[in-house]
Amino acid sequence: MYQVNPMPRQLAQAKLDKLMQVETATVGHFLHANFLDSGLRSMLPKVRAAGTAVTLRLPHADSTLLHYAMDHVRPGDFMIIDRAGDTRHACWGGVITHTAAGKKLAGAVVDGPATDVADFARHGFPMWCRGPSPITTKLLGISGEMNIPVSVGGVVVRPGDAVLADENGVLILAPEEVDAVADRAIEMQIREIDLLKRIDAGESLPAISGAKARVEQTA
Repeated sequence: MYQVNPMPRQLAQAKLDKLMQVETATVGHFLHANFLDSGLRSMLPKVRAAGTAVTLRLPHADSTLLHYAMDHVRPGDFMIIDRAGDTRHACWGGVITHTAAGKKLAGAVVDGPATDVADFARHGFPMWCRGPSPITTKLLGISGEMNIPVSVGGVVVRPGDAVLADENGVLILAPEEVDAVADRAIEMQIREIDLLKRIDAGESLPAISGAKARVEQTA
């Protein structure tokens, strides 16, 4: 049995443009929640993508709903796939990559393996998954859910959430959190540029950061 809910409202382009200026590792300096676990890694060596979460739950070896979803996704959507604990079958392969790239999806996260991994680089398609597998899902016509809250990488992802992903990891934010998080991160990144200039000019990193004083106060 399949459950198909309406497509979520897409994030405003201004919010996505702002997120695209942010490194996930910068946000990791002040947020500890909302990051998918580090087992989900980028299949491209240097990448950043941001988009609106469209969620799927694909249990066992049935990927019928993923094929169905390809007629409904929009440019800027970011597909988030809950594999319900299946780490054996790859639901995502070369044909889906080709189709998703043509649809101009922002990217995808699969909480399980993928296959035909060379196609990610060939199409420049941003993908985060748990690595490759040659064993694929099938069009079994059994069950699945689309646009429901899912659990991926230890984080609950809701349809319409903001997704920011790069080579360091994947961050999920509620739409109303985007501006505050992005503004803080961008400000930190600007300060880091100044810090690097000071180090290059000969200043001491531990003196600037305060690490020197902290250690010497307790030594």
